[in-house]
Amino acid sequence: MTVERVERIRTLLESAFSPEALDVEDEGHLHVGHEGARGGLGHFRVMLVCEDFAGVPMLKRHRAVYAALGEMMQTDIHALAIDAFASDEL
Repeated sequence: MTVERVERIRTLLESAFSPEALDVEDEGHLHVGHEGARGGLGHFRVMLVCEDFAGVPMLKRHRAVYAALGEMMQTDIHALAIDAFASDEL
């Protein structure tokens, strides 16, 4: 099930941003037993590089990622670490 979640996250973010680079990691194994995340599932890290982020404040970038993931933020993702960069920031 976790592989499907990672692929769904990847698909949603690719559709919303057309990123130059995208990495989605399942970090559930780091949070096994954490209250609110059955069996450690639902913890993810996203690294996203997108030209659209140029000049956009970090909070607004994060909100855009949350919006792109939509319902998954309520049903599949317990915690999400986001590293969002503009192309010229790397």
